[in-house]
Amino acid sequence: MGEKTILLIGTYDTKDPEMRYIEECITAQGGNVLTMDVSVLGDPTAPTDISKHDVAAAGGMTIDEVIALGDENKAFRVMSQGAATLVAQVYADGKFDGMLATGGTMGTDLALDCAQALPMGVPKYIVSTVSFSPLIPPHRLAPDIQMILWAGGLYGMNSVCRSSLSQAAGAVLGAARAVQRPQRDRPMIGMTSLGSSCLRYMKTLKPALEERGYEVAVFHSTGMGGMAFEKLAGEGAFCCVMDFCMQEFANMLAGSLVSSGQDRLTNAGRAGVPQMVAPGALDLLDFAGWQDIPDQYADRPFHEHNRLIKSAVFNAKERRAAIREMAGRLKQAAGPTHFFLPTGGVEEWDREGQEAHDPEALAEMVDEARNVMPAVASTTEIGAHINDDAFCDAVLKQFDKWMNDGVVKAT
Repeated sequence: MGEKTILLIGTYDTKDPEMRYIEECITAQGGNVLTMDVSVLGDPTAPTDISKHDVAAAGGMTIDEVIALGDENKAFRVMSQGAATLVAQVYADGKFDGMLATGGTMGTDLALDCAQALPMGVPKYIVSTVSFSPLIPPHRLAPDIQMILWAGGLYGMNSVCRSSLSQAAGAVLGAARAVQRPQRDRPMIGMTSLGSSCLRYMKTLKPALEERGYEVAVFHSTGMGGMAFEKLAGEGAFCCVMDFCMQEFANMLAGSLVSSGQDRLTNAGRAGVPQMVAPGALDLLDFAGWQDIPDQYADRPFHEHNRLIKSAVFNAKERRAAIREMAGRLKQAAGPTHFFLPTGGVEEWDREGQEAHDPEALAEMVDEARNVMPAVASTTEIGAHINDDAFCDAVLKQFDKWMNDGVVKAT
């Protein structure tokens, strides 16, 4: 197993006892620590491995210049930039195996940038007084981040605080010891979908692609899943993407909180990764289960999936707009792009007799796709529903062609 090293990030001028306590918890369990001080005004009781001077310099300023800004928000923006830069550099140098940061709103803001700087699969934990808070927008969260509420941690040590910090210390060290980082010993295909009650093509495609020698990762398109998909696509982790679920994309356009960020449907194309795209679930607008449906959607067809998520249905005009925005993003792709258009429906609840059934709006979406997509990507129109076998047959036929033509890396 070997000894694992955890990078500890915090403001050692105000949280020195707490940071030293975490350090003791980790070393008592046989781990090592690498410490980073992101303070601005004060100093720690003992030097840290990475000082606030180092952090400020990585942000392009001296610590005196940071202080001279006279504004804590501006100062911490510089320190955040410097800390994230150093985190990426020090990890690339092989100096640590996992990250643990602490903070209130200021420290959490910085810690989120540090977590984003690390690759998927590196354990990254934040102990925060605002964990799980709506103050933190989804796009700030690294896809595999872990957050622990810093209960009783606003000012000074106490037994409640120690409970949070000791759990965090054990969690990050345990994760660093146990994690099996992605091996990438086989070409990987990234696929987006939803639960099989809504979209089920992955049940056919995944085993068929695995028989061809590929690894297949299916991402649940409910916000964080799409963020993970986009991050890995941008890193070039996939030999091909099958981005068949556009629910997060449509949510993003409508301002829903069930979104994976503004870069949805861009990273595979920017990286030149061959991509197959379909408008799966493009008709659904999601809300958190606890939200009231806004008045503008109150008269729409409605599907309540469970207590966590419910969906209204987009009208024809909104579907046309979403298709045009899809085309605009796909147009920027540096690699091969193929669009699949299932004219019989795009998710299970839009079938006849189901809540989202709206054949007129579906027909308008199909018409818009016929108008705009051929100029952007090669297109296969399928006279069937996306959950029918015909859709999977068409996808596999195109994939085999790409594989035989060398577009997709062979196994």
